[in-house]
Amino acid sequence: MALSLRAAASLAAPPAHLRPRRRATSMVRATVSPPPALDSRRRPQNVSGEFFVDHRCIDCATCRWMAPEVFKRVDDQSAVAAQPTSEEIRTKALQALLSCPTGSIHTDKPTEDILQVQNTFPLPINDDLPGVYLCGYHSENSYGATSYLIVHPEGNIMVDSPRYTPKLANQLEKLGGARYMFLTHIDDVADHRKWAERLKCERIIHSGDVEDITADAEWKLTGNGPWNIGTDFELIHTPGHTEGSVCLLYKPLKALFTGDHVAKSEESDDLNLFLMYSKQSVGVQLDSIRKLLDVDFEWFLPGHGYRIRYADVYAKNSAIEALLADYRN
Repeated sequence: MALSLRAAASLAAPPAHLRPRRRATSMVRATVSPPPALDSRRRPQNVSGEFFVDHRCIDCATCRWMAPEVFKRVDDQSAVAAQPTSEEIRTKALQALLSCPTGSIHTDKPTEDILQVQNTFPLPINDDLPGVYLCGYHSENSYGATSYLIVHPEGNIMVDSPRYTPKLANQLEKLGGARYMFLTHIDDVADHRKWAERLKCERIIHSGDVEDITADAEWKLTGNGPWNIGTDFELIHTPGHTEGSVCLLYKPLKALFTGDHVAKSEESDDLNLFLMYSKQSVGVQLDSIRKLLDVDFEWFLPGHGYRIRYADVYAKNSAIEALLADYRN
């Protein structure tokens, strides 16, 4: 599967600048048996029982969409609202524990089946999205962003970077590894260098988001695109959140991987641009949203938050028009 760079794409490296939102803290891995000092951080908003969330939660919402039966938002952080009532729900809670970017989810005593749950990653998303997986193991360096793996006969594609763990690397290699790592924008690159070294994949990022941390990416897109990866994938330049934000369209499955460009509101089914985190003007981001009206897709697969599936392209366009109307008003 060849990477075709249309629209005057070339290799380039603009000056670097620091990401405002990136936190320079050390990452603490998810644990399954809290020491006494950590147990003292147990949020009082948790219900009693096996699972709990500590005070280091950064409110990324990962656990809330991975195991909504267990985790809810309480006082601006996640908390256990109900203990698992079945093995299926408990497995979801343990998957959320492993995926928590700050290791803020714990069980009150060691659990032997954590090793079995590790083997469930990467997670298939939906029967109607064959070959598309959640990598799990979200990184604090990307504020808990979601990474995906697309298994494709012409070469697999990893979308954004999860936290690097040898266990996940082993699991990904069983599925064929990755030929490309597509980085939607600078915020969600996390451990991209470690993954590139392990999987020998070529990294793709727009030159508008090239900084010191991504200067060694193998492919740097320039111009406004679109660009193609083989015949099934199209890269769509959607500046606004960052100058170099790019969405990936998986055409046969009508699925759009949006990075931080747009996502679903947690409180409703409405789309949200999360403009408080955008580095460019509202007008630039709205122009990028309008561009999606002409794109044939039914799935939003965002970097943060909840997935959306529309009944058809008309329903997708209605949601986008409603979003645009909110800003016109």
